[in-house]
Amino acid sequence: MTHPIDINQSSSHSPDLDMAYLQELIRQQSERSPLYENMAIIGCGYVGSALADYWQQRGHVVTGTTTRAIRFPELQPVTSRVALLSGNDLDAMQTLIQDQDTVVVSVAPTGPRAVDANSYAQTYLATAKTLVKALNQAPRVKQLIYLSSCSVYGDRQGRWVDETTPLVASNPQSQVLQETEDILLRTVGTEYRTCILRLGGIYGPGRELVNMFAGLSGLILPGSGDRITNWTHLDDIVAGIEFARSNQLQGIYNLVDDSQLTIRQLVELVCARYSLPGARWDKSQVTVPRRSSLRVSNQKLKVTGFSLIHPTVRV
Repeated sequence: MTHPIDINQSSSHSPDLDMAYLQELIRQQSERSPLYENMAIIGCGYVGSALADYWQQRGHVVTGTTTRAIRFPELQPVTSRVALLSGNDLDAMQTLIQDQDTVVVSVAPTGPRAVDANSYAQTYLATAKTLVKALNQAPRVKQLIYLSSCSVYGDRQGRWVDETTPLVASNPQSQVLQETEDILLRTVGTEYRTCILRLGGIYGPGRELVNMFAGLSGLILPGSGDRITNWTHLDDIVAGIEFARSNQLQGIYNLVDDSQLTIRQLVELVCARYSLPGARWDKSQVTVPRRSSLRVSNQKLKVTGFSLIHPTVRV
């Protein structure tokens, strides 16, 4: 084991010893220096833009993609380069990832048909299939990180799930997300590592929970409000991606906080925090369709050493 050299120690050495001393000092400083890498973020929306800004500020070379040229001025300050990319464009995908060390997939459908099953397929499946083909010609890539969703677990009526739980496609969109995971997981065992992070409901600056739930204040809502929700703060998503990259994680990990609040508890917290009238719940009214209720375990990710910035939901 080599012990750190004290740069303040006496320099009464011969010229040869001084040179050895300096070479060892340079080696130690090099080991402590950050390694700047080339990063590609496919889909610079709410999460992708925050991740690009984080990496850019730390000296990495970040290429972000969008499907709309109108967003170039918005993305240029937080990226080294912005690329226009459609998920089914193989040539553009190959050009994008050719010299990248890390590739993050953070796509989501946009526009009036954002929740349409066909839009999901065109966004997620097309991107995954094209990316896997392009990766065969991109030997430099060391890490692939895909942002998925805990919705792949379906409705568990409040029961716990973890990464070993068999998936249930509760709707066509969830089925698309499962298929996308399967396509990307087939690359496990190749020259690069594939990590899938399953996220809860995403919130953070500009997407605060008060804006989502304050409108329920004073209303009579259907059901009992006992549906379990799972949330992930934007800060923890960015931190989780960086943790997966720097630790070369492979496989599937749930990235959610520790809260597991019911929707009723969440609305109560928001209303209390902002001094708003609470909502009331009517069990005689049934919600149609029923929303998924499940408790998502984050223990697998924690065991690797990851610590949440926001372990409980922030209102």
